[in-house]
Amino acid sequence: MLNTRLTTIVLTAALLALVGCSSDDSGASAAPAASIYSFANACYAIQDANQGTYLAADGNGYAFKASDMGTATPIFFKPSALGRYLLFDSDGYVISDGTTLGRGTDLMSDIKLVDDSFVSEAEWELLISSRNPAHHELRHFKSRGFVAGDQLVDAASDATSISIVAHTGCAEFPEEKTHSEGAVERAQFDDGTLFGFVDTHSHIFASFGFAGGGLVHGLPYHPLGVEHALLDCDQFHGEGGRKDLLGIGFDAGSGLSLDDLIEIVQQGQVTEFNHNTDGYPTFTTWPSGPFSSTHQTQYYKWIERAYQSGLRLVVQHAVSNQVICDFLINGGIQPGRYSCNDMVGVDRQIEETYRMQDYIDAQEGGPGEGWFRVVTTPEQAREVIAAGKMAVILGIEVPNLFNCNLTAPPELPACTEEDVTERIDDYYDRGIRVLFPVHKYDNAFSAGDGSKAIIELGNILQTGHFSNFTTDCIDINTTFDRGRMQFPGMNEPREDYLAPAPNDFSDFFLDPLGTLQPFLGRFLEPQIPDEDNHCQVAGMTQLGEHLINEIMRKGMVLELDHFPRRSYQRAFEMIQENDYPATGTHGLDNDGKLYALGGVSKANFGRCQSPDEESTMDNGFQSRLARIIENGGYPGLGFGFDLNGFAGAPGPRFGERSGCGSTQEDPVTYPFTSYAGDVTFTEPSVGERTLDFNTEGMAHLGLVAELIEDVRHDGVTDEELEPLFKSAEAYIRMWEKAERRSGEIASQ
Repeated sequence: MLNTRLTTIVLTAALLALVGCSSDDSGASAAPAASIYSFANACYAIQDANQGTYLAADGNGYAFKASDMGTATPIFFKPSALGRYLLFDSDGYVISDGTTLGRGTDLMSDIKLVDDSFVSEAEWELLISSRNPAHHELRHFKSRGFVAGDQLVDAASDATSISIVAHTGCAEFPEEKTHSEGAVERAQFDDGTLFGFVDTHSHIFASFGFAGGGLVHGLPYHPLGVEHALLDCDQFHGEGGRKDLLGIGFDAGSGLSLDDLIEIVQQGQVTEFNHNTDGYPTFTTWPSGPFSSTHQTQYYKWIERAYQSGLRLVVQHAVSNQVICDFLINGGIQPGRYSCNDMVGVDRQIEETYRMQDYIDAQEGGPGEGWFRVVTTPEQAREVIAAGKMAVILGIEVPNLFNCNLTAPPELPACTEEDVTERIDDYYDRGIRVLFPVHKYDNAFSAGDGSKAIIELGNILQTGHFSNFTTDCIDINTTFDRGRMQFPGMNEPREDYLAPAPNDFSDFFLDPLGTLQPFLGRFLEPQIPDEDNHCQVAGMTQLGEHLINEIMRKGMVLELDHFPRRSYQRAFEMIQENDYPATGTHGLDNDGKLYALGGVSKANFGRCQSPDEESTMDNGFQSRLARIIENGGYPGLGFGFDLNGFAGAPGPRFGERSGCGSTQEDPVTYPFTSYAGDVTFTEPSVGERTLDFNTEGMAHLGLVAELIEDVRHDGVTDEELEPLFKSAEAYIRMWEKAERRSGEIASQ
């Protein structure tokens, strides 16, 4: 396909060159111009189609002054969006101030300026000439002016008609590489089921949550390229990473101590050096998936490498957290680009998912050509995967879903059932198919998931209610809603979950110490000994039950994890009553009952070889698979990495950061071939830094190829791995049942 497209471009360019010297711009019998998308990622000269001269660098600008190809400036056409290009030469970019053509080297961007309204001066729209369909025109995206010689003009009728001619000698445009050879070929098993594994729980666009303020630093793509997507994080995380407060808390393993918290509130940063902030191309510290929770692990080229290893279905959850955002962004610790409201962040992540789809399409030659495809039905997912591409399903995982807060702020009135129905229909129309009703904090649908420590404090600030825990807990197998309280002095169980909040902490971020001062004594009360089974007093509200009924009405995918125990029990009763499947993408399966309904969860591989037994790294995987089969589920089981979601990627088996207590053998070596046998992987790097999976673990998503290869090195057979590569099929079957049951429920 690539060779065919290149041949077409070269032949078209030759035709354009032949007609380019004519002074007749009528184009009555001329061949049509090549598609505006077909020039992606290749080297060209730009010719005035009427005068025959070529564009060449001219001091600090450009002009059509070169008489032949030998003196024409070689320009690399790097797509920035569908139909838009960065025009890149050895010294920088073709830019414009809206009047003349100029040259730019260090481009500014919305990221560098933390300015969401910024539009680059370096993007150019390529258009078919309005006067001659055999030629093209260039329009400046920012100013909307057309190139006319070395000037910009307002009218297309005055624009220079250009021919784009294949050239050599272009500078290499900065970009990450997949470090692989070959092309994806396998799409199905012999029995017709889909080939490929699923990542059931992903946060590709977490950097657009939290007001887009760099709390999760690094973008999965940027129109201006990797230098802007993965730039230095110091402007967000501070010198030495000392303002990376969320990362410091999560990566420490046990969260922040009260002393740490007081230091942060007082100073807005920690005293000690935290991490090297440099990004592309040196990447001294990050990406580091197992050890850094606040740096991008899913740049689009890294996702592409995972796709080449067999990833065929991804559930992309929009994520944010208004309390954390308010503290860091509105508190002035980190800069932000827009509102901290959870649903504002969700909306932006939905938009950016579609934009990245277009961006990848542009790199591959036009609409629909890319390997990254957003799908809204199981049928579409099957078609995409059968075509050898990767299907992406959109979901939401935020505390205040649909702005249905437990304690509604003045600008957001309390949600009604009518509001919920309207909003679920709205987001369904935007492509959302997967929903978490609750995430961490109490909301109008349910009590939060019972997470303690800093999350417990955040819930108090969010709702105005003190903690609502009891030791009178129901016995249901969930890892959420367990453990002793970090701040037992702040626990005031209430009979009425929906009672008005006794406190107003909405201005906490403006005066943290003043807000907390009256309660510091209660914060300092010691934990209660031997009482480590606290759970939420409350469960699901009537509005929460309405939400679940609406999810089933739409045939959407219900995520059960993050419910506290009482809500989980009620939600499970509801789906059992309706024979409706659900998912547990943090790994919960209710002792296998989830699979009996056709639901799916997730698994991972162990990260250490056993000194006494071969082939043990998949023991947990095989154990869960057996539970699926015992309960009548489809024998497919995928991942749920939760990358960019403060969850930590699989770590290394070797080196100082290995978690293995015994000697490990047979590390991953290069080259190796994918499970499907269609792609060969070579040693990966990010920018100038070579990655060592054996001692660094899964630094970014693309190293899932190494994770699978590592398990094979432990003696796990391809037959034993087959259920992993049937997991996309398993997820789609679950989704198909949800849609089927939706129709049947509606007809009852």
